[in-house]
Amino acid sequence: MNNRAFLKRISIGLILAAAAIAALVYGIGPAEIAQYREDLVYLGQQHLYLVGVSMTLALVVGLPSGVLLSRPWARRYAEHGMQVFNIGNTLPPMAVLALAMVVVGIGDKPAIVALFLASLLPIVRNTYAGLSGLSPTLIEAANAIGMTPRQRLWRVELPNALPVILSGVRIALAINVGTAPLAFLIGASSYGELIFPGIYLNNHTALLLGAVGTAAIALVLDVLVASLGKFMSPRGVA
Repeated sequence: MNNRAFLKRISIGLILAAAAIAALVYGIGPAEIAQYREDLVYLGQQHLYLVGVSMTLALVVGLPSGVLLSRPWARRYAEHGMQVFNIGNTLPPMAVLALAMVVVGIGDKPAIVALFLASLLPIVRNTYAGLSGLSPTLIEAANAIGMTPRQRLWRVELPNALPVILSGVRIALAINVGTAPLAFLIGASSYGELIFPGIYLNNHTALLLGAVGTAAIALVLDVLVASLGKFMSPRGVA
């Protein structure tokens, strides 16, 4: 039943997305959209590159950090540690981009640094919350059958905390994909190359295509992560 409900939600979302794209094509016109085809493909690849690299770095840093903060001996320092990872969310995205540009230069590198910082907190906080919120009975049962701390983490804690962890990854992805267009302002290619000139030049076609492209990437990545969580979760929850 849960699998059917999940597939139904995914199907409805994809149908609505397809309907929105069809309405956009009809409203703008296939001929005019064809003029932007190469831009849409190239900028989509660049957008995905920025998101992919920065999210990979955020996962590599955020997941182990959340696990570390969730250990009993470290929980007293957890909230202080969270403030370190909150830097990318406390400052406005433009300020983070500007600081990264000053330190790293212009182009893809400062954009990746800024997106990495913006994506860290949801991953760290949800990893910590998922692991520290597990039932003590579950931990006691794992200890009772003689599991080592490492075995308990990999076989019991992480699988049961996975739905909460993946929720944080999905939030981080949404922030990352939505912030990536701003990278255009510091010389990195993304759908911002359509959105911002579209605003400045009152070019509604470019603006809409850039916005829809960004939304499509966010939707597809969210569906992929949700599907992965559904597949991996022992309780079938993503």
